[in-house]
Amino acid sequence: MSDSTTVNAHLEIVFPDRPIQTIPMTQFPFLIGRGKENGNHLSINDMRISRSCAAIVLRDAALFVEDRGQREGVFVNGLAAKSRPLVHGDRIRLGIDDACQLVFRQVPEALSQEQAQTKLRTILGSMGTGSSEELNGLKVLLEATSLMGSQLPLESVLSTMLDHAIVITRADRGMLLEPDASGTLQVKLARGKNAESLAPEAMNPSRSVLGSAIDLESAVVNEDLNLAELNVQSAQSVVRQLLRSSVVIPLFGASSRQTDSSSESQRRDLLGAVYLDSKRTSTFSALDRQILDALGAQAGSILENARLIERERERERFEQELNIAREIQQGLIPQGARDYPHYSITGIHRPCNEVGGDYFDIFPLPDGRLAVLIADVAGKGLGAALVTTMLQGALSGMTLGVDPVKVFNHLNQFLCARESVVRCATMFFALFGSDGAVEFVRAGHPAPLLLRRGKVCELYSEGSLPIGLSEEESYTSAALQLETGDTLLLYTDGVTEAEDKGRNLFQEERLKKAFSEHGSASLAHLLNGILGAVEQFTEGASQSDDITLLALSYRGPLNIKGDKHDTSSLVAVKSGTAHLPQDRILPVASQTSRKE
Repeated sequence: MSDSTTVNAHLEIVFPDRPIQTIPMTQFPFLIGRGKENGNHLSINDMRISRSCAAIVLRDAALFVEDRGQREGVFVNGLAAKSRPLVHGDRIRLGIDDACQLVFRQVPEALSQEQAQTKLRTILGSMGTGSSEELNGLKVLLEATSLMGSQLPLESVLSTMLDHAIVITRADRGMLLEPDASGTLQVKLARGKNAESLAPEAMNPSRSVLGSAIDLESAVVNEDLNLAELNVQSAQSVVRQLLRSSVVIPLFGASSRQTDSSSESQRRDLLGAVYLDSKRTSTFSALDRQILDALGAQAGSILENARLIERERERERFEQELNIAREIQQGLIPQGARDYPHYSITGIHRPCNEVGGDYFDIFPLPDGRLAVLIADVAGKGLGAALVTTMLQGALSGMTLGVDPVKVFNHLNQFLCARESVVRCATMFFALFGSDGAVEFVRAGHPAPLLLRRGKVCELYSEGSLPIGLSEEESYTSAALQLETGDTLLLYTDGVTEAEDKGRNLFQEERLKKAFSEHGSASLAHLLNGILGAVEQFTEGASQSDDITLLALSYRGPLNIKGDKHDTSSLVAVKSGTAHLPQDRILPVASQTSRKE
């Protein structure tokens, strides 16, 4: 059973080539690993991370990291750790590769309500018995502290915090300011002394008072603005609004490191400020001032915690949308092995992110031929996935007998005419007949590999441009003749450009070798063997491109047994084909013998 005890702690996920992510921990044990489907609260989409990797557990009011099966272990600050307590700033490394690290953060101000009460009683004891107003201020602060564990919406929490601050300071109005994109504080919430909402755009806080508090990084109390510094007294907002007193409490988050060319320094992140003012002078006791300091710490913690939770919810919503997009994309791609009267075919698609730019499809045509397509859209992620969906819709028209060459040329013009899309795609499309005759169109895609009698060769060696790159490009088609037992391997460049930890590429020669070594196995075992060779080469290094493989084997004509095809040429023209009035014959590249 998971422990839902409220603990104000979070993890920063640090990759050298990605933005830092911040993930709050809202329940324990907090599971870390690859794949959300494995029950992980923090899912890291990286092949170096085990499905069951590590966990953060709550034990005796402390948080521990436990190794739950990560390959090559879990390390805390460089030391191997099977189970180790965590303190603020600890760096957790998953495995021996330092490409991914988790930084543990636990806000020091985050106190439980019982701890807060103990602290406040200590303050009260040091100040004497205290007046009824002071006791009331402590009561309000305790109520504010209870918001730390609140599940209320962020705006409700912050509005309540402002109401508490107004009660403690006896102000006429209170505002919460947050920095905009340029760092300028803007009013986000405003409340009156009767707990009513005020229009933020109608507020005009004193920028002089705000600037002074932020520069000092502490609460600034002006009991009588007539006695304040000259620049504050003469500020237009103070004079025009007849203000007599003000309180500004800057709100800071946890410290973060700021590195410059000469040294490293510590700075606190400015989350915003609580601003309160009144047209009356106010008198604050020493306890009032300590309550204001404590309120600032609590408000900062609440704001930071609420924002972490809000960001986590946004991340979860975005992740859900990505999962939906992934399910749709996977649903559009044929799954598993498929058998047709003359062909066996199977494919594998592994996006490097939730969704990808690779795509393949297989569909029979009314004339009995089998259509096969593989495509790779430039880039990755949602943008590339949207273009692959568009391509599928356009290419589905081929099932109605539309000339593939015309479709390719139309798609090229379509993408070139839409500069805002800024996407191009490599594609290979082929029609497979029952007699082994193949007609294909290519657009910048890597040449498929042909395995015949234990030898591997490329289907073509001449180049072409991807669609969407040049309006001047005109696509044509070519033909070849398969023999019984021939196997074709179609792939995207994510296979040959897979990198090991030294940034070396897998390359085509290794793909040919793996194809030749596993060519006699079933198509499923063939693709698994090639993937195994890629994974062995990369040794778990993170990949930056999708990997797609498609294998097709020709069984031969069903009505001819023992037929021996003419093998004097791998290429033959299919005469009288209505869709190919100007077929261009491409010589198949020279065969490569299997390397021992």
